[in-house]
Amino acid sequence: MIIIGEKINGAIPSVAKAIAEKNADWIRHLAKIQTEAGANFLDVCSAVPGKDVETLKWLIDLIQEVSDLPICIDSPNPHSIVEAIPFCKKPGLINSVSLEGDKIDTVFPAIAGTPWQVIALLSGKNKLSEAVEDRIEALEEIMQKVREYHIDESRVHVDPMVFSLGAIPDAYTGYAAVAKYTKEHYPKVHITSGLSNVSYGLPSRKTLNQAFLILAMQVGMDCAIIDPTSRDMIGSICATEALLKIDEYCIEYINAYNDDRFGIKKN
Repeated sequence: MIIIGEKINGAIPSVAKAIAEKNADWIRHLAKIQTEAGANFLDVCSAVPGKDVETLKWLIDLIQEVSDLPICIDSPNPHSIVEAIPFCKKPGLINSVSLEGDKIDTVFPAIAGTPWQVIALLSGKNKLSEAVEDRIEALEEIMQKVREYHIDESRVHVDPMVFSLGAIPDAYTGYAAVAKYTKEHYPKVHITSGLSNVSYGLPSRKTLNQAFLILAMQVGMDCAIIDPTSRDMIGSICATEALLKIDEYCIEYINAYNDDRFGIKKN
């Protein structure tokens, strides 16, 4: 599983406070604990309108003082993303593009011919639709753009989109149908998502998020935007990979247990 650490996001109140107060130590702390927990990328989102690029630079510089992990540049503004690319010491991941506006035609030229990877959100030009057929249509349009810009499919992380189960009863089954179609037609791409949308408005959100993660892995999800310091989440990932024979002979599962990444008291 490719783990994108989610904790450095200005939409999180504690991070928003750290950004407003220029609390560099808190940002460095979040980078260190996610790196030590085994993240593969660190997502960085400023959520500061009007100062997006300036804030992204500040956050990225602080992270790179304490971690050598690649950065996942996260912004709804594709121009901010492109401006932030030079701040990164190594190629990372773009979060994200979609058919909305000029996102693809801004980001793809900047990463074509480079090792940078990209998350593609399956939303249409003018609408966010839960319909499976609409998401598949968006996938095909995005993959056409991938071919036009000569971006290798292995650098693309497709996000089939996660809707709230409380509002959309087929939130998981719709996700699963799109994920299966994607892997069948584009086997080299990664399947990714954040998890929190599925439990929005419902009690015990962590329980639902964890169940969704396990089921999504069964239909091809191999990348997730999560809290890598969550021992329950890491335990679920390791156990599911072992059961799906991704981790043959349970080597990684045993290593994670021995490294105390599950938080289980050993007898």
